[in-house]
Amino acid sequence: MKVSKFGGTSVASAAQIKKVAAIVKADPSRKFVVVSAPGKRFDADKKVTDLLIELAVAVIHNEEVEEKLCQVVNRYKEIAQGLALDETICDVIEKDLRARIREDQSVLELFIDNIKASGEDNNAKLISTYFTSIGLDSQYVNPKTAGLVVNDFPERAQALPLAYDNLHALNNISGVVVFPGFFGFTPNGILRTFDRGGSDITGSILAAAVKADLYENFTDVDSVFCANPKVVNHPAEIEEITYREMRELSYAGFSVFHDEALMPVYKSGIPVCIKNTNNPSAPGTKIVAKRKANKRPVTGISADNGFSILYVSKYLMNREIGFGRKLLQILEEEHISYEHTPSGLDDISVIMRSHQLDAEKEERIMNRVLNELNADDAHFRHHFSMIVIVGEGMNNSTGLAARAASAIANTGANIEMINQGSSEVSLSFGVHESNENKILRALYNEFFSAVTVG
Repeated sequence: MKVSKFGGTSVASAAQIKKVAAIVKADPSRKFVVVSAPGKRFDADKKVTDLLIELAVAVIHNEEVEEKLCQVVNRYKEIAQGLALDETICDVIEKDLRARIREDQSVLELFIDNIKASGEDNNAKLISTYFTSIGLDSQYVNPKTAGLVVNDFPERAQALPLAYDNLHALNNISGVVVFPGFFGFTPNGILRTFDRGGSDITGSILAAAVKADLYENFTDVDSVFCANPKVVNHPAEIEEITYREMRELSYAGFSVFHDEALMPVYKSGIPVCIKNTNNPSAPGTKIVAKRKANKRPVTGISADNGFSILYVSKYLMNREIGFGRKLLQILEEEHISYEHTPSGLDDISVIMRSHQLDAEKEERIMNRVLNELNADDAHFRHHFSMIVIVGEGMNNSTGLAARAASAIANTGANIEMINQGSSEVSLSFGVHESNENKILRALYNEFFSAVTVG
């Protein structure tokens, strides 16, 4: 039995949804179908989620509400017409949207979540209606009805243990279950959305809960590539990758699969297969607990930007008990999470996502570090990228870090930070974001030299 999740590009239009239906009909074991909101139909297009965010903002400011609402409804009408569905489903969708925009706005984040989640929810209703119209035994199931329970606001939304017990009961439903991704409900019935890639998270939770044999994640590429194909020309495809490798690559910018989405299936030992809706016969990329060894120590190279570094220096820091804890406590009190903390005898750097900072907060943190920790220096630097080399074979490969550093040096770029993960399956380099692409190409050329790079 399989759980099959279809991303935004897979359900962006009537033509794409017809492909989804053909895939589901071709394999009776595809019992659970998790869907995203309609994505882009072409490069200049807008995702329905973006339209819904614009609608939420319009409601909050009481400007152009009817225009923004009609834009969303018209996208669904276009899809419904292309699927030869009558207007009833569009009336249901419009009624739902009008009810949502009248909801309480006292907590704006939750109000916006409620509007955004309608993209997945209404698309699931539409797709289930289409499945039924072509003879598929299908049923739309709402996450609230199914019991996808998440924690309370303002903590980051995560499924509670009870959710898995509740969702397991979906096995008793006959036919295909069409389930909207991206959101769940608190014990008090408040809708909350997951982080980016939220539909991936829903699919993974559902796969773990119903004890699926396989979690299929359908997107618009045949497989996962060893590097970003927008930067490297014709990168090698990855046939098989471990959970750990995929999680490290996803963290550092792999857009194919959200890193948090792996946790439920990883804990349950359920394999994942990333496949292409437009070419479902392609084998795709399999994500497993253990994979066959190969001669190549590096499985993939990924990069992500938008990082800042807090540099702190204090003479004899290494002899001061609790210095690191106190520093991180200051960041915790400022509601900042960190990514890496490389350090020396008298210096420590804390790498964090830049979006958590503003000028006022930076000034406050620096003053606290200087005054409360008696540091000699504390300052921020911005516009950094993290480039991550990942591979299960790295811990058995000598000289790999030297090869990587040499390849970066040959580009003329400086390395600001090097960090070896404790799992020994990843090696991270902090570099200025202006050098990101040329470094990615150089590293790909070093470790995958059989493939031409651009």
